[in-house]
Amino acid sequence: MASLSFWFDFASTYSYPAAMRIEHRAEKRGVSIVWRPFLLGPIFADQGWRNSPFNIYPAKGRYMWRDMERLCAADGLPFVRPNPFPQNSLLAARVAIALEGDARSRFCRAIFDDEFGQGVSIDSADRIAGVLQDLDLPADTVARAGSEDVKSALRASVEEARGLGIFGAPSFTTPDGELFWGFDRLEAALDWACARA
Repeated sequence: MASLSFWFDFASTYSYPAAMRIEHRAEKRGVSIVWRPFLLGPIFADQGWRNSPFNIYPAKGRYMWRDMERLCAADGLPFVRPNPFPQNSLLAARVAIALEGDARSRFCRAIFDDEFGQGVSIDSADRIAGVLQDLDLPADTVARAGSEDVKSALRASVEEARGLGIFGAPSFTTPDGELFWGFDRLEAALDWACARA
């Protein structure tokens, strides 16, 4: 079966529509999705950035927020600009790393919906525990997210992203090493994975 790795940071604006649509679009093509949470902060630091480029470059930021409004409206997705931006995504990423398979994808979609669909802060352990409870996922996942094993796994994910040449999110990688960056490349990434399965 064809597969595609979906690399995302919960603080990434364009990762939101990708997360909410990728599995439906992949299923139509017979492509399985591997959800790969990582952190953009260390990747941006490699490029000399200490903040989101959408904050560093105001014109780029203004364009992005309007573009997100258009994208989400066209796709029928709710959209609320998170405040502050970017959100602290560390705990959410660790919890996602601690989950596997369908549990991970369901959790990720719920967190993206909280942050960008409802405007809810995602850096609270209580809120994340509430999401886990709502999804009937293990209540101890927040505690496990603080373990050295999970922390190491997230660091390894960042290193793997670096090694693949990933510089932003969302990014998509195929088993043959092809890299696609941006929500607007989702269809091309799925087509590539499907054609080379």
